[in-house]
Amino acid sequence: HLDYSLPYRTLLSGRGLSIPYLGEKVLDALVGLLVRLHLAGFFWGDCSLSNVLFRRDAGELSAYIIDVETSERYEKLTDGQRQLDLDIASENVAGGLLDLQIGGRLVEDIDPWEVAANIESRYRDLWNEVTRDEEFGAGELWRAEERLRRLHEMGFDVGEMEVFADEEGRHVRLVPRVVESGYHQERLMALTGLWAGENQARRLLADIRSFGAELQTGGGGALPPENITAVRWLDQRFEPVIGAIPPALLGKLQAAEIYHQLLEHRWFLCEREGRDVGLEEALQSYIPDILAPVRSEQVRLPEPTGELFLPELG
Repeated sequence: HLDYSLPYRTLLSGRGLSIPYLGEKVLDALVGLLVRLHLAGFFWGDCSLSNVLFRRDAGELSAYIIDVETSERYEKLTDGQRQLDLDIASENVAGGLLDLQIGGRLVEDIDPWEVAANIESRYRDLWNEVTRDEEFGAGELWRAEERLRRLHEMGFDVGEMEVFADEEGRHVRLVPRVVESGYHQERLMALTGLWAGENQARRLLADIRSFGAELQTGGGGALPPENITAVRWLDQRFEPVIGAIPPALLGKLQAAEIYHQLLEHRWFLCEREGRDVGLEEALQSYIPDILAPVRSEQVRLPEPTGELFLPELG
């Protein structure tokens, strides 16, 4: 099982859930999963909603593969293999959504045909952004750093970046070698020991940087090293917030998702009231108004069966 995950039938029925732009987020999560698999040389062969679990990820959704029976691993996928996976995905996703719609269990604002038809175009856009070569003038090497930053923002890490210059040295071609996704996850884990989704990690890292700026302003000195800032953030921000959640509500969502939602709620309160609202104050309304109504997404497994002893024979 995958804790705090949702099967598509629960997610797309909308029962007890409040996720804006649900169809778009499911589509983006599924496409992102396909791109990550294909970058790793992994041919799925049976991409469908029933073979995926979804998990909240800081206002977005992340998708996780759960059935690899028909899958195969290669050094590198051909264009034909990737296209076959896309064709299978489009057909299976349309079928899964139509099945829910016919049974009256699909939220009204999701069009099965539109979602399925957009899979390939969304995939092409993301694949090209991650893998395309880029040419620029020899005096524009800063664009290599800009490209690396964009890839990191999307959550992809880069093993190496090959740079080729033409014979005259006037133009440069940049070829990124994307090795994996989870750039922000790895960074957050290294700094704090916290595991979070990629978007959750990005949000928490931004809050750590903001906390560091507050420390610098309050202390009147230099900005503390990132690892020191992260430890103090964990001790003074994250853990007190999570510790203030009533035990009966704590297991409803991942701790990182709770913290992200609190930051969102705090921003909303600041905008509405036109003043700075602290986390402690925001927590007082977040718990009853936002967290309490949410259905629990923690997977609770039944108690394991005990040992079975058979009577001695003969």
